[in-house]
Amino acid sequence: MFQKILIANRGEIACRVAATAARLGVQTVAVYSDADAKAAHVQACDEAVHIGGAAVQDSYLQWQRILDAAVQTGAQAVHPGYGFLSENADFAKACAKAGLVFIGPGVEAIQAMGLKAASKQLMEKAGVPLVPGYHGADQSPAVLASEAKRIGFPVLIKASAGGGGKGMRIVHKDSDFADALASCQREAKNSFGDDAVLIEKYVQRPRHIEIQVFGDSQGNVIHLHERDCSVQRRHQKVLEESPAPGMSADMRERMGAAAIAAAKAVNYVGAGTVEFIVEQSERGMEFFFMEMNTRLQVEHPVTEAVTGLDLVEWQLRIACGEPLPLTQAQVHVNGHAIEARICAETPEHDFLPAIGHLHVLKAPPASRFSVSPIRWDSGVREGDSISPHYDSMIAKLIVHGETREQALARLDQALSQLHVSGVQNNVAFLRRLLRTDSFAHAQLDTALITREHAKLFGQIGLPITHAVAAAVAAQLRAEQPPSMGWTDPWSLRNDWLLQGQSRRHFVFHCHGVAYPAVLTRTVRGGMTLRMADQEAAFDWADEAGPLQWHWGSQSLRCHVYRHGQDSHVFAEAGEVCLTRIDPLAHDSQDSVVSGNLAAPMPGKLLSFAVSVGEKVAAGQALAVMEAMKMEHTVAAPTAGTVAELLYAPGDQVAEGAPLLRLTTE
Repeated sequence: MFQKILIANRGEIACRVAATAARLGVQTVAVYSDADAKAAHVQACDEAVHIGGAAVQDSYLQWQRILDAAVQTGAQAVHPGYGFLSENADFAKACAKAGLVFIGPGVEAIQAMGLKAASKQLMEKAGVPLVPGYHGADQSPAVLASEAKRIGFPVLIKASAGGGGKGMRIVHKDSDFADALASCQREAKNSFGDDAVLIEKYVQRPRHIEIQVFGDSQGNVIHLHERDCSVQRRHQKVLEESPAPGMSADMRERMGAAAIAAAKAVNYVGAGTVEFIVEQSERGMEFFFMEMNTRLQVEHPVTEAVTGLDLVEWQLRIACGEPLPLTQAQVHVNGHAIEARICAETPEHDFLPAIGHLHVLKAPPASRFSVSPIRWDSGVREGDSISPHYDSMIAKLIVHGETREQALARLDQALSQLHVSGVQNNVAFLRRLLRTDSFAHAQLDTALITREHAKLFGQIGLPITHAVAAAVAAQLRAEQPPSMGWTDPWSLRNDWLLQGQSRRHFVFHCHGVAYPAVLTRTVRGGMTLRMADQEAAFDWADEAGPLQWHWGSQSLRCHVYRHGQDSHVFAEAGEVCLTRIDPLAHDSQDSVVSGNLAAPMPGKLLSFAVSVGEKVAAGQALAVMEAMKMEHTVAAPTAGTVAELLYAPGDQVAEGAPLLRLTTE
């Protein structure tokens, strides 16, 4: 076994690798950027080396600095994690040249599977079924458009060198192809340094099922069964589970054999994932090779949960030259596991990534980086910030149960116990997603979120009146004097009075709507609360963390976290964030300047699609922004004329900053 390894990554996966290394007695070296000087992965490792600026191009993609750090610290091997340099053949080659073991497959395997077009040609020779498409070298727009017509719309454009949903677009008609192609190529060039694409027939009602494979240097290859990753947004996975529901034993066996054939075709060594697209039709399910990821996957914990294995340990042992620890016959699946990705994003606004400070991050009772009924894998802590420089994932929540139904129940309960405040996130969305008929009954495909749109968006599980009552109780709790003995009543900060009644008016805002409340207190200490034309007796109790209030016949046990004027209420039924408005405060300027179009998130302006003086229609594309390695098209909220462009392509733009000015009739 290695004595010391360098982890060429950051965040959750760097913490994950460090945990297994520590258990095995292997020392670890972290690398970090300016933005990550105090990050969790730095503290998780035995040593740490600074490698550059906050942008990935200035740090985590600077492989010579990473190799220098490995050599200087005496590391014997480099674990690339996932993303960044994990599938970069040149980096793997440079590791070998520097005398370092690359904990991953050989250079030839990375090169063979790194380009989607070339890998599909290789898989065709190996007898692995393929989706009809174009994987040729001629990348001229005319040829690509012609091939799309030949294949037949709808088609899928995919970056040949990429993954993770970047450089991917579905095109439903010929007239949209040119714009979609240009956008894919820009995104692919920015993310992978290669703008080559391939065109495939877009499979109707597709499922995304992948097989975890492992190979050793002795020529043995086995699979560790499958994961279903069909539930996606923006072509990126949201929920992953193992085993895949509804698969017959025959199909499972055939897919496993195809995955092994794919790995053997490139003499694969280490951890990899063979991804298949599965078409569902009246004839049944038919699978096609999609791509092979030559690295550890984000969703590997669900495989660990059902097999009881540590895949990072396997990676380290195989990189040391050891044979596979088990044979195919010795690999067994126990129960069912589901992983939910907790992301800083805004589901109500097309899942745009969000940034901010994690004022609150309370995880459910769970273990870290180990097999257990509930597992919490994260690279951030309460008090950290989610920056625009890196991926928006906060954590992964993994649950295991004897059955899928039990795993679903455990995941919903764990999500209800997860409190995240200060950064917009997808926790409430995930709870709604679990409860849809489609997911609950395993009617899975990549369009599930679109199909269940009405049940997933615009919904609030916790009634606003309950949240307001909780916010009022939290305000009263904050005004209580510290328990230091008797305090004279004239020194109290609450609404104590000598006689009569007192009334306090509260106004809370949620999603732009005002919710007033009136609290009345009598000289005898009783209280009533009036909201939405209803008034009833009100009282509350502090239970060392949870807050319990009673309003007439209604009651609620909840947690309330206050930061400034914001009160974030968490309860079993859901969560609501309220902002208290001071009725005596007056803002002399509107927060939004009429006629301006604001950036929906911080990022870089890539291009404008319009010019000054041009008339535009509502919904027309105006600009393209890039944030967290993804492109986002900004559309006109209303018809008008472009009066002024306020930025130039390439400029960094803050969230809420006006991009351009429209004049309307």
